Amino acid sequence: MSTTYPATTANAKIILMKSGHARDTRGRGSFLASLILMVGMLFFAPLPFGSVQPWAWGAVSLLVLVSLALWALAGARQGEVKVLLSPLYVPAALFLLLAAIQYWGRLTVDPVSTRESLIKLAIDLVLFFLAGQLLAAGPEKIRAYFGLSVCVYGFGLALFAILQFFSSQGTVYWAVEPRWGGWVFGPYVNHNHYAGLMEILIPIAAAYVLSRPQKDGARALLGFAILVPLASLLLSGSRGGVISLLAEILIFGVVVQMSARGSGLRNVSAPVALGVIMTVLLFFWMDSGGITRRLENILNTMHSSEASFAERKKAAIDSLRIVRDHPWMGAGLGSFETVFPRYRSFPTDQQWDHAHNDYAEALAETGVVGGLLILVALVSFFRVAFRNLRERLQTDVGWIQFGAALGCCGLLVHSLSDFNLHIPANAAWFAVSAGLACHPGVPLGATSGPGRTEGASGFEFPRTHTSRVAREGW
Repeated sequence: MSTTYPATTANAKIILMKSGHARDTRGRGSFLASLILMVGMLFFAPLPFGSVQPWAWGAVSLLVLVSLALWALAGARQGEVKVLLSPLYVPAALFLLLAAIQYWGRLTVDPVSTRESLIKLAIDLVLFFLAGQLLAAGPEKIRAYFGLSVCVYGFGLALFAILQFFSSQGTVYWAVEPRWGGWVFGPYVNHNHYAGLMEILIPIAAAYVLSRPQKDGARALLGFAILVPLASLLLSGSRGGVISLLAEILIFGVVVQMSARGSGLRNVSAPVALGVIMTVLLFFWMDSGGITRRLENILNTMHSSEASFAERKKAAIDSLRIVRDHPWMGAGLGSFETVFPRYRSFPTDQQWDHAHNDYAEALAETGVVGGLLILVALVSFFRVAFRNLRERLQTDVGWIQFGAALGCCGLLVHSLSDFNLHIPANAAWFAVSAGLACHPGVPLGATSGPGRTEGASGFEFPRTHTSRVAREGW
């Protein structure tokens, strides 16, 4: 099923897809360039301190826009632009419209911060869109290469973070000392944000490894490579990161057990359990005792040098008081740092630029309207990302998408006590993972050769299992 709209050029048209359609191979190079640029941007974004500085997130934004232009150019060369739809497009577009109304309608306390947040939000939504068109709608081998590249990237980044942890004196890259202090880990000034990135990378890498055939000789080597990111997350000392990782493991166990009947999925339980045990052993071998003592205080956060659990709880409650004075559209996207001091009910020497609770902060900034849109988006996400998993986990594609969904769940849990979604690099990875997870209707349609089909992105790939999801779209 498709809907065709006339485009600005004489011979071009736009097709919105819910199922598969054939496409010729013209523009394949532009599609590949767009994909490589997007993935390269993802690998680059965490390196300059999570891209929190203006030049870094500006560079990320530019790369995303160039990737979008290449994708559109490829479609124009083919004479049509095929768009794989997702039910999250509607709440996402409405949320972006809400932020635009706040800014141009002067309904924000801090117009400058709202403008910056509006740009970042638009870039993340473009990434969500591109992930659906380039990864979810592309051939199976593209997702396999993506999973493999995440394995290698996660291993390399984690190895660097561990080496830096043991050899540097609180500096990033052994040279840069944070201006405002902080618990440095990897390329991040804040160890919690490093943990947030690992919460996304680890499930994707693990899903890729579990999707490999048991006789694949590289499976054991790749499995060992995942232990290093896991150990680095524990070594980072992020309590929110550990809790989020445990939540991911719990969700994984529940989903696999529910989907295992008659499907052979129980075979993954043993390697996963072995991986967890080896990770813990590797962590204790590397840890000198300080991180272990910190993790023992996961529930006793009153003695932390960071914002305590009690302070974060008060900040979240005070953030909700902002909604009382700005009920419908909030105080303005990105305006939390400006408006929060008026509502803070506790003394502190720290500067609260975020609420350490992304949900409370979002309600304060966008009000009831924004809160409802976020709720609709979350419901749509869980509905699309976790449906028909018994069928989808029979394929490599389904495993990669399941890993992406798990990564999103981990960061959503961590958002209850931190602000990972306000770190541009982590937000970019979250957007791509959500886009990959929420476009499960991989278009498998017309045959372009013996035993081959074409995806929405114009690549050819071998015909694989066509599940009900693929046949019906979303």
